Amino acid sequence: MRRLALIGGRGYTGSELLKLLVDHPGIELALASSGSQAGSPIREQVPNWPDPDRTYTALAVDEVARVDAEIWVLALPNGKSAPWVEAIEKAHPDALILDLGADWRFDEAWVYGLSEWNRDALVGARRIANPGCYATGAQFGLLPIRDWLVRPPVIFGVSGFSGAGRTPSPRNDPDRLRDNLIPYSLSGHVHEREVSTRLGRPVRFHPHVAPFFRGISLTMAIDLADPTSGAELLAHFEACYAGEALVRVSEAIPEIRDVAGTPSLAVGGFTVDERNPHRASLVVVLDNLLKGAASQALQNINLAFGLDERSGLEFIDS
Repeated sequence: MRRLALIGGRGYTGSELLKLLVDHPGIELALASSGSQAGSPIREQVPNWPDPDRTYTALAVDEVARVDAEIWVLALPNGKSAPWVEAIEKAHPDALILDLGADWRFDEAWVYGLSEWNRDALVGARRIANPGCYATGAQFGLLPIRDWLVRPPVIFGVSGFSGAGRTPSPRNDPDRLRDNLIPYSLSGHVHEREVSTRLGRPVRFHPHVAPFFRGISLTMAIDLADPTSGAELLAHFEACYAGEALVRVSEAIPEIRDVAGTPSLAVGGFTVDERNPHRASLVVVLDNLLKGAASQALQNINLAFGLDERSGLEFIDS
């Protein structure tokens, strides 16, 4: 049984990962840290946690040596993970460190954890940078047609307000969100850079936050080198993702409710402009807290240790 330490365990993503660990046959929790909620029962955030007396723990960076864990998951705000990585590397040099934030996604020394697209590199990895939620969905929609693109794709993204985290902000303010849709970071969003880097070509990304809690919908407008049809795009994506248990491909436009609460991602709605067969659109939906974060992280951990990739995900209706 491998032991996992979760740093930043009370946030939305950390709570989702704890839910997944409840039924994982090969991983047990060593510690879930929370500076603000130390001493609070984990069950307050994870009702099905098996031990009612288990609590969140306060842990300082200089205390990592006292924690017996070979897996460290960092669920911290962007820009906060470097001191933890340095301390863990010193105290536990053989440990697996997985960062859910953006700090290492552009560092070639870290394996980029887009599970289905980077399996070989993830096997045996000990430094994993988990992709961003929007970036995960965008890449699943664009990687199959990367070599066909002639102009930067335009990505219109809408996320539930859980993507803004628990810290109060305009993007998770119930009063501001009511009957509203909030655009933000219309240029230079970190996920725009992330997708552009991994795709090897530029994209334009326009994120929005909506008044629902979880899930992401991405509508992508693409320009292709050769004329195509919706049926041809559907067949191509079906072939690309054949055998992928957590990727659904459909002719119909997928909706967030199709995947919310599951580790699955759905792509579909392949539509070609009747006036110009080089122009097409498609839609990708995923749960930002699961496939966009916690369940993809667990896929990556499983792959790193040679476990069944879907261990811990079986209880979710996927």
